[in-house]
Amino acid sequence: MAQIPTKSLLIFIFLFLSLSQPHASVAATSPPQCSSGTTGECRDKGKAFVLKLVAIAAIFATSMIGVCLPFFSRKITALQSDKDLFILVKAFASGVILATGYMHVMPDSFDCLTSDCLPENPWRKFPFTTFVAMLSAILTLMVDSYAMSYYRKHRFPENDQTDENNKNVNLESQDFKVNDNIDASQLLRYRVVAQVLELGIVVHSVVIGLSMGASDNPCTIRPLVAALCFHQLFEGMGLGGCILQAEYGLKVKAIMVVFFSGTTPLGIAMGLGLSNVYSENSPTALIVVGLLNACSAGLLNYMALVDLLASDFMGVKLQKSMKLQTWAYVAVLLGAGGMSLMAKWA
Repeated sequence: MAQIPTKSLLIFIFLFLSLSQPHASVAATSPPQCSSGTTGECRDKGKAFVLKLVAIAAIFATSMIGVCLPFFSRKITALQSDKDLFILVKAFASGVILATGYMHVMPDSFDCLTSDCLPENPWRKFPFTTFVAMLSAILTLMVDSYAMSYYRKHRFPENDQTDENNKNVNLESQDFKVNDNIDASQLLRYRVVAQVLELGIVVHSVVIGLSMGASDNPCTIRPLVAALCFHQLFEGMGLGGCILQAEYGLKVKAIMVVFFSGTTPLGIAMGLGLSNVYSENSPTALIVVGLLNACSAGLLNYMALVDLLASDFMGVKLQKSMKLQTWAYVAVLLGAGGMSLMAKWA
């Protein structure tokens, strides 16, 4: 699973090759509003360039802060992973990730794949966004399942013998302390979750960065800078909590932190480089961005509901306390509600 960042680089290359193709033939067959980029009174390339530079620095800084905040929780007793406050903060961050998939990524995909700039058949005859999101969720489940099976088989082959020897043992009396492999298996679970979640976030981040980088409209970019800073801050907190539970070494933590923090700025930089040939309304761009967003939406929705929320709410700690469970639901709703409100600007 440590190779996931390398796979994500292939996505960047695919985006670059797909979106940097000339669109001269498209302009001849598309409506006028589909063959050009940003138009109107608010088009100002100079101001837009300055705002993009500000966005790169601001988004990178807030992303770093958000994803690194959970790492300092161990210094604060109330925020340690076995405390109630940590559970509530994680529930809030999970709500943010859930709303990101449903309220930001999926609507963007709908906008792209149902655009008037695409042929009516097949793009407006079939709900490609929800279809691809569904397939993405199933594929994420497969990755989740096969990864855990692979690591259990190759790292803990003695588990089969242990299970056979202990098949008559009363697990309840042992309080799940049969052997150390149980804790190690849970740790592997956290690591799979952290890496798959980062992959989904990275795909979305580079797409929104690319769109901002290619835009010459300061009126659109200005509110996006603030909205994306908050977006990355809270999304980073959710990812940082997962990375913290995975208990990676310093090197792997640093790679994952930099990778998350740098993807949106990298997308903006790519958009700047492609601004002369990239048209956000071209059929090629609409299809590629729409399908990537649909994939990301399915992945994020699955991870938020299954690996984060369901895992915690069905876990021992929350099941033992109805009061804590209720406050955790409040935290989820606050996180999801706040991120949903941001959909008004971003």
